[in-house]
Amino acid sequence: MRQLPPLSALRAFDATARLGSVTRAAEELGRTHGAVSRQLRSLQDHLGGPLFDKAGAGLRLNAQGIALQPVVAEALDRLEQGWRRVRDEARGPGVHVACSATFATRWLAPRLADFYRAHPQVRVRLSMTSARELRDEGADLVIAWDWKGFPAADQARALPLAPVAFGPVCAPGYPLDEILGADVAVPCRIAHDFTSSAWDQWSAATGRRITGARELSFPHTHLCIEAALAGLGVALVERRLIGAELTDGRLRAPCGFAAFEQGLVAIPSGDRYQSASAHLFIDWLGAALTSG
Repeated sequence: MRQLPPLSALRAFDATARLGSVTRAAEELGRTHGAVSRQLRSLQDHLGGPLFDKAGAGLRLNAQGIALQPVVAEALDRLEQGWRRVRDEARGPGVHVACSATFATRWLAPRLADFYRAHPQVRVRLSMTSARELRDEGADLVIAWDWKGFPAADQARALPLAPVAFGPVCAPGYPLDEILGADVAVPCRIAHDFTSSAWDQWSAATGRRITGARELSFPHTHLCIEAALAGLGVALVERRLIGAELTDGRLRAPCGFAAFEQGLVAIPSGDRYQSASAHLFIDWLGAALTSG
């Protein structure tokens, strides 16, 4: 027989430990302040001692709470992932894919109909998030190009999908010379908050450098693209993401596009990537990326 406190008490502890407030924990859990307080008291009764100290209007973990918090968080994470896996399997063949919001909306989602026509029995669940948060989605597959900063275990599992090529783009009429020398100064360079190495990689690949008198930074690539479209500066973008804008002339790429050493990969997580659905999706995605 397992000697464990109630799951509701552990969830209340996890939320309160993360948020430092019973009130905020109650809001996250959809419970009343009193209900969460009772669950915390129940947990501390099971333990035989307190887990928090008062810290002004909030709470702070004591030594016992600090020791317990990562254990509870890991257990709840694994329980949640396991539950999702069983739930998804019960609903039929499927694959959970995490990727950047820009890649999902500008390239992947418009082509999913092709995948469904080829594999109507497979459901695709998309998680769209920032590059920084991709590895925390609990997905079967993570699609990323800027993956060299991932843990070594993730890098070892990476499955190559297709090369990537980036180029500086700007709106027509923006002050960027058509013929560029090695170093070019522009009024504003647009950067991505979480893939800030992209400009350095472009310089390494081309031997050129673009510097801005000032720099704007955004957390999502689609915001970088929108800023370039609005004439705010020069953005560095993967060519697949702006095909329509280049074709209709809303953006121009006077330097062309340079291949990066890091290509686009699929990084499996857990054991679900062994499923037939995941393999079907990886095979289709690689072929679709290569063809355009």
